[in-house]
This record gives sequence, structure tokens and C-alpha cells, in this order.
Amino acid sequence: MRPMQESIKILYFANGSEEPFVEIVTVNPQNKRCPSVCSSADSESEDLLPVLINHSQILNQHHLEQLMNEIPARTQGYQWKLVYSTAEHGTSLRTLYRQMGDIDRPVLMVIKDSEKQVFGAFSSDPFRVSSFCYGTGETFLYSFSPEFQIFRWSGENSYFVRGFLDSLQMGGGGGPFGLWLDADLYRGSSYSCDTFCNRPLSLHHDFTVQDLEVWTFV
Repeated sequence: MRPMQESIKILYFANGSEEPFVEIVTVNPQNKRCPSVCSSADSESEDLLPVLINHSQILNQHHLEQLMNEIPARTQGYQWKLVYSTAEHGTSLRTLYRQMGDIDRPVLMVIKDSEKQVFGAFSSDPFRVSSFCYGTGETFLYSFSPEFQIFRWSGENSYFVRGFLDSLQMGGGGGPFGLWLDADLYRGSSYSCDTFCNRPLSLHHDFTVQDLEVWTFV
């Protein structure tokens, strides 16, 4: 007798006095996610978390559970790779741009401020210096401050991302930016903007960065 393939499961059912019957279910192993490096082996819910190739100073299980359901389908199921971290690479916007030089995939920015609030942005394009705005409607802002909220493209304008040597800007439209960071990745601000119709991502409009990470999907 041939050994049964691992992708086949046989379920036995019996209903009262009726004869049992057999149902064969085919399971595609490619649809199974690997457990997260942040998860315990005996937790079924954690098995659905993305795999982090590198250690995060910011992200925990709660953050991952929320974010993984909001990122575009084309990025789901991939491992998360740390591209830039202030803890590893220092506090420099120029370095952040340099780390993205060879990347052509979306990125996720995660910020923890001095008040331990976590927020950030998903960008359809890696961050770079540009004389014009770039990105697509996949780009969004998010915040866990104090509860998780996501702010997607409003359709009002296309001011998704613009990178300068002295600042990084996300969202706009006749006023302050949805998310703004200085050249040292130390000072930042967040205001409501037309692009995302967001509320401020941090507890206060102006904030100080404690940790900042940028992840991509490989």
C-alpha cells in the first residue's frame, strides 16, 4: 500500500444509526504560513503571524496581528526583512535612503516615540530622494496611539511620499503633513492631511523619535 500524502486528510463522520462515511480533504501546504519568530510553538493564533528575519526593537505580537491584515495582498505571506533601524544604522535620513538603494518593493515604517507610542506608514515604494511625490493608493498611515487605526488614501490628492535630504514627508494638501521626519530622524510631526484624512498619529503633533525601523517583504 502506498503511503498517504501529507496533503491529504481523511475525516470520518457518523450520524446516529446511519453508516459512517468518509470525506477526503486536500490541503495545500503552500497556503500554510510559517510561525513567527516572535511566537510560541504551541499557539495556533500565532502561527499566522509573519516571520521576522531580524529582531525588532518595536514590533510585538499585537502589532503584527493588526498590521498583517492591513498590508496589501501582494505583500502577505512573505517574510519581513529589516532594511533600516536607528538602533543598528544610527539616526540619519541619508543612511535610510542609502539602505533602500537596491530595493524595489514596498516598505513598512515603524516608529516608537519618546512616550512609547507606536505608529508609522506603509509605502508602496521604498523611500528615496525625489523632486516630486511618488507612491500609489496602497500607501497608508497607521497608529497604535492609543488604539489601532489605519488611514488609507482618501483620493483627494496623490501627495503620498516625497523625500528630501533634510526631511521625509508623507501626505499633504494645503497644510501640514500626515507624517514628517527631520534629517536626523530625531524630530517628527503628524497632523491631519487631505491625502489620508488622518488624525495625528502620535499623542501630540510634535514628537521625538526613540526607535525607527523600516521593513520590506522578501
